[in-house]
Amino acid sequence: MTRFTPEELEAARDRLVPDVIADGLHVLFCGINPGLMTAATGHHFARPGNRFWPVLHLSGFTPRLLKPSEQQELLSYGLGITNVVARASARADELSAAEYREGGRLLAEKVARLKPRWLAVVGVTAYRAAFDDRKAKVGPQERRIGETRVWVLPNPSGLNAHWTAATMAEEFARLRVAAGDG
Repeated sequence: MTRFTPEELEAARDRLVPDVIADGLHVLFCGINPGLMTAATGHHFARPGNRFWPVLHLSGFTPRLLKPSEQQELLSYGLGITNVVARASARADELSAAEYREGGRLLAEKVARLKPRWLAVVGVTAYRAAFDDRKAKVGPQERRIGETRVWVLPNPSGLNAHWTAATMAEEFARLRVAAGDG
């Protein structure tokens, strides 16, 4: 993996990272926003401590552990990635309430256009802020966007100590079964 200097990472601030998307996905995973490592590499969930890729594999969504640089392979499994807020930042707490709300509005438009079977938002706090749903919990939501069902997953950041990779994989696997992929 490429090593970046602090200056190179800081230069990635506010960059946009292209979505990995297609029409009619089984699951469209939605991160909070790109971190600086993701923006620097152009690969989603690229920070080494992020557990997204290992959990995706442990839960059975992918037959092997993918590297962030292999993110385009997700499309062959009916999976994709987007974000609530497009701009990169060092930490999610740098985002404003207005950015979350606007991100939720734009995300709903994207989901309505792409029509995935499920939208899976990774991070209950981000989901609550984007969709003004203060009582949301991890798991399936009552909300639908058109025909798309919504599931909130735990944030795979290494900073989320409340969830282990194993307990996260169990929740991701519940979604996989609901999505009809196992």
